[in-house]
Amino acid sequence: MNIKDSIEKKLAEVILNVYQLKDIHLEIQENKTEFEGDFTIVTFPLVKQLKKNPESIGVELGEALTEQSDLFESFNVVKGFLNVKVQNQLFVDNFRSVSNDFDTIEKKNSTVMVEYSSPNTNKPLHLGHVRNNLLGFSVAQILKEAGYDVIKSQIINDRGIHICKSMLAWEKFGHGETPETSHIKGDKFVGNYYVEFDKNYKKEIAELVGQGIEEEQAKKEAPLIKEAQKMLVDWENGDQQVRDLWNEMNSWVYKGFNETYKRLGVDFDQVQYESNTYILGKDLIQEGLDKGILYQKEDGSVWCDLTDEGLDQKLLLRSDGTSVYMTQDLGTAVQRFKENNIQKLIYTVGNEQDYHFQVLFKIMKKLGYSWADQLFHLSYGMVELPEGKMKSREGTVVDADDLMQEMYGTAKSITTELGKLEGLSEEEKEVSYEIIGLAALKYFMLKVDPKKKMMFNPAESVEFSGNTGPFILYTYARIQSLLSKAGVDYKEISDVTLNQYEKELIMLLTNYKTVVAKSAEALSPALVANYVYDLVKSYNSFYQSNIILKLEDEKLKQFRLNLSDLIAKTIKKSLALLGIGTVDRM
Repeated sequence: MNIKDSIEKKLAEVILNVYQLKDIHLEIQENKTEFEGDFTIVTFPLVKQLKKNPESIGVELGEALTEQSDLFESFNVVKGFLNVKVQNQLFVDNFRSVSNDFDTIEKKNSTVMVEYSSPNTNKPLHLGHVRNNLLGFSVAQILKEAGYDVIKSQIINDRGIHICKSMLAWEKFGHGETPETSHIKGDKFVGNYYVEFDKNYKKEIAELVGQGIEEEQAKKEAPLIKEAQKMLVDWENGDQQVRDLWNEMNSWVYKGFNETYKRLGVDFDQVQYESNTYILGKDLIQEGLDKGILYQKEDGSVWCDLTDEGLDQKLLLRSDGTSVYMTQDLGTAVQRFKENNIQKLIYTVGNEQDYHFQVLFKIMKKLGYSWADQLFHLSYGMVELPEGKMKSREGTVVDADDLMQEMYGTAKSITTELGKLEGLSEEEKEVSYEIIGLAALKYFMLKVDPKKKMMFNPAESVEFSGNTGPFILYTYARIQSLLSKAGVDYKEISDVTLNQYEKELIMLLTNYKTVVAKSAEALSPALVANYVYDLVKSYNSFYQSNIILKLEDEKLKQFRLNLSDLIAKTIKKSLALLGIGTVDRM
C-alpha cells in the first residue's frame, strides 16, 4: 500500500470515529505549497454535512489524525486546507516496498489485440503512419506492463484498383527494372510506379478533354484506367500471370516495410492480408438477412438501417454481390475473436474514420455478438507540420525513412558539437546517434494526447532541454555516470532522515504503477511520457541541491545512490513503454 492509500484509509477511519460519517472521500494532494507538510487534505466536502467552518474542521481532523495514528508527525491548517506531515519512516518503508516490487506485474488474465499500421502496398510509410505505429506499439507495451496479454496485429491493404495501377505502370514503363537493379527501397520503388500511373493517366484525360469529351467521362474512358480495372478483374479471377506479378511487387513492398518497421522499433505478432479477408463477412450478411436484422433493396444490394441509433443506412453488399470495406471489417472481427482467445480488440486508426467504426460496432452488436462492447477505436488526430497539413499532391508528405534519417542526422550533429561522446568507438557513437534521434521523434509524438491533432517540429523535438526525449535520456545518462563513479554495492536500504526532494522522488516512484494503470485504461501513452518528464525534472532538482558522492554520512550516501538507481530503472522502463531505448553516455 502506498503512502497516499495509507492516508486515505486512516482518514476514513478517523472521519467515522469523530463524525460518524461513512463513505466520505476527501481529496489528498501532494503538498507543493510553501506551508509545512507532505500532503494537503481538502476538507470542504465536510463543511456542508457538518455545518461547520473549514478551519475548525481542519483543526479537528488534524488533531484526531495525529492522536489516533502514528502515521502523522504534525499538521497545520491554512484557509481550511489541512496540511499533514507524514512520519519519515513511512517514506523509507515505501521506498523499500517499491524497490522490492519493481519487476512484479499483477496479471489480469485477459488478452487484448491491438491493431495498428495497416498500410496500403502502393506507397511507402509517411509521417502519419509513424504516429499510428508509435501509438499502437506503445499502447501494446503499456497494456503488457499493466498485466494484460497482448497480441499486436496489422491488416495490410494488398489488393484493389490502387495496387493494379502500380502493377500496370510497372508493366508498361518499368522495362524489367527491380529494386535491386535501381537501388531503390522496395516500397518506394512500387510507390514510384503508382505516381507514374497517375502522371500518364492525367495525360490521357487531358488528351480526351482536348477532343471535346467531358472531364468526368474522360476519367472513365482513359485507356489506362480501363486496363487497370481489367487487371483487377483478372486478379479476382485468379489469372496466373497477374497473380505472379502481384506477388512479386508486393514482396518488394513488404521487404521495404519491414526495414522501416525495424528502424522504427515496432513489430507484430500477427499479420493479415486483405487479399485473404476481403471475401469474409458475406456469410454474416446472409445471417443478418435471415434474422431480419439487415434488409435487401430491389436492386439486390444489402443494407443495415441504423437510423434508430442516430446514424444512417449503411451499404454492406453491392447489387452485384461484391463486398465493401465494412463487409470485410465485420468478417475480420469475427475471425479474430474466433481464432484468438481475446477479450478486447483495439483499432488504432485516425479520427477521419470515427464514423466507420461507430457503424461497425453498432452492426456487430445488432448481429448479436456479445463481444461487440469490447471493440474500441483508438482514434487519433492528424499530424501537421509547422508549414501546415501534409499534402501528397503538393509533395509535402514526409516520408518515414527520410524523417528517421533526418532525426539521426540532427542528433549526430548536436551531440558531436557538444562533444558528449568523446572516447566512444565510432560504432558506439552511431548507435547513440540513432537512439537519441529516434527518442526525440518518438517522445515528441507520444507526449501529446492521442485524441489531439499535433504539430511535429523536428528541430524542437531534438533539443536537449525542456520536455523532450533527449533531455530525459541525458538525465538517465547522468545517473549512470554517477553510479559508475560510486563503484560501491549500494543495494542495502538504510533507515535515514529524508528531505523534501527525496520524499517527492519516492512519491513519484510510488505512482509509477498507478500511472501505467491509468495509461492502459485511457489508452494514452501521453500519461507515461509526462510522468517520466516529471520524474526527470524532480531528479534534476534533487541532484543540483544535494551532495551524493562526497557525503560523509555513509548511510545517507548509500540511500541516495539507491534512490538514483531506482530512478534510472524507472526512467528506462517508462521509456521502453514508449518504444524508446537508452544510452549510458551523452
